[in-house]
Order: sequence, then C-alpha cells, then structure tokens
Amino acid sequence: MAFDLSNTLVVGISATALFDMSESDRIFTEARNADPTTAVEVYQKYMLEREDETLAPGTGYHLVKALLALNEHKQKGDTSPLVEVVVMSRNSPDTGLRVLQTIRHDKLNITRSAFTAGESVPDYLDAFDVDLFLTTNVEDAQKVIDSRQCAAAILREPPKDAPKIPGGQVRIAFDGDAVLFSDESELVYKTQGMEAFHAQEDAKQDIPMEEGPYASLLKKLSKLQDRLPIRVESSPVRIAIVTARNSPSEMRVIKTLRAWGVYVDEAFFLGGVGKGKVLKAFNPHIFFDDQDIHLDAASQLVPSAKVPYLSSSKLSEKGNETKGKKKSRS
Repeated sequence: MAFDLSNTLVVGISATALFDMSESDRIFTEARNADPTTAVEVYQKYMLEREDETLAPGTGYHLVKALLALNEHKQKGDTSPLVEVVVMSRNSPDTGLRVLQTIRHDKLNITRSAFTAGESVPDYLDAFDVDLFLTTNVEDAQKVIDSRQCAAAILREPPKDAPKIPGGQVRIAFDGDAVLFSDESELVYKTQGMEAFHAQEDAKQDIPMEEGPYASLLKKLSKLQDRLPIRVESSPVRIAIVTARNSPSEMRVIKTLRAWGVYVDEAFFLGGVGKGKVLKAFNPHIFFDDQDIHLDAASQLVPSAKVPYLSSSKLSEKGNETKGKKKSRS
C-alpha cells in the first residue's frame, strides 16, 4: 500500500548516526589503512561474527525514538503516518543485518531501509521522500546541502551526561542565520561588523528573510503540529530558536516566522552570550547550528549536529568547514 507522504515528516538516518558503530568504523579504517584491497572483507567478517550483538544508541537514537512515538497521536481516519524513519547506510545488506537486528530488538518502528554497499546514500533521498538526513559522513551531508533537496546535518558525538528528556515530547532547537534563514544577514555581520548588521536588520524588520537550508523542515514540522490533537503549549512537539541575535535584530526573526506561517514555542536572543546554559535548560533531543564555536560547547551538554554551508557560500570560503572530516561505512 502506497502512502501519501506529503504531510509526513520523513527522516533518513545513517546507521552510524542511529547507533554507536565507532568500533566497527575503527576496524574498517584500520583495515583500509593496512590494505585497501582487503578492507571490505575484514569489515564484513567483523560484522558477521557480531550480527547477533545489539548496538548501543548513537547520537540520533533518542530523537528517532521520540519522533516515532508521535505516531501514537495519529487521529482516526488518518491514512498516512505522522513520522517515517528510514535507515540509509553504505553497508551491504549482509553487513547491515546487525543494524536491522538491533532495530527489532529495540522495538523501533522502522520498516524502510536502504543498504548501498559503498555507493552514495544521498542519491536515494528523493526516492524515499526524505525531509531531514542525519549522518556522520561529512561528504554525504555536504552533497545533500549543495543539492538543496532536503535538510542535512553531521551529528557530533553524543554528550556523556545529557539529562534525560521526559517522555511524550519531541524537543528540537535551531540556530537562526544560515540554518533556518539564509546566510545573507550573517555575511553582513562577518564582512561589515555588528553595527552594520543591526542597522540592516532593524531597517528590514518588515521584510521576511530568505529561506535557509532548514526552512522547509521547519515548515514540515509546522504541518506535523497541525496534525496533532494537542496544540500550542501542550503539544508533543516543542521547537525553540537559540540565536546570537539580540535587539534590534530580533524583530525580523519573529516577523519572518509569522510570514512563513509557522509556530515556534520558544525563542532565545542571546546577543553573543554562550548558548550552552539555555540549551541545557531547554534540553532538546537535537540542536542544529552552523558554527563550530557554538557546537563545541553545546555538544558536551545536548545532542548536537552541524549544518554545513553551501559549498558556493562565501561563509564556506571563510574557513568555517567542519573540523576533523570523517568518513565511515555509515
């Protein structure tokens, strides 16, 4: 039976973002460095010998679990799910069996998957109608962002002592500029300074900002909120914007969201103060930001993910690329 997924939030997630596969990645990397011609065979042997051993949660695990739980709120007569999750991996079906075994063991209601045996995962995002792609592979995330087909992020390592989030709610936090909104205003700040940035944003407060790479995702989340039986303050989906903006640049954010017709529960205009304490208090399942300076601190407290700049962006040219580029079997 084919579902109409136009109002369904579809999340594609790599195996390494869903589960902790650091050990298997290490085995593959060491084997490739020793002898690239036999690396796949070494990795395959390692995974087959352990296919009945369940994997520990990765950075995206608790977000996925909370999102899938939203389907319990599907109203009578609604034929399409509220949320769909697709595991998308560079593993082969054979080495991916351990991933599928863990999904069943943990009773995660994930029914769709793609195992590409080393081929490009992003090539299949459109086929699965993905709205958000979460991965640990920098090149895959960059390819998705440059294609503009959906939101994408590179997940950081999970925090060691993140507080538990009360059940029954999904909590997501976003940065503003170069994430929800285009990088136009951030470029003014980077090239002309804070005074010019504030002057422009105040003068343009009634002109909605251009959409950034996560604007479509925010709008999809707004559709999801509309399908839930409980709205506004008691909604199972709670969204926050955590931005370094402050007065007089905050008005344009609020008016842009209003022009887009989306509802955000909380907004924090920090004016350059660190985001860590606010994020710890909000306690999201995931925080999306474009800058390492914010993510380095945030990822120690809450699950965090980097949103790459477009390769063509002048911000990308200014040396803001992700540190420690990582390749994995994903």
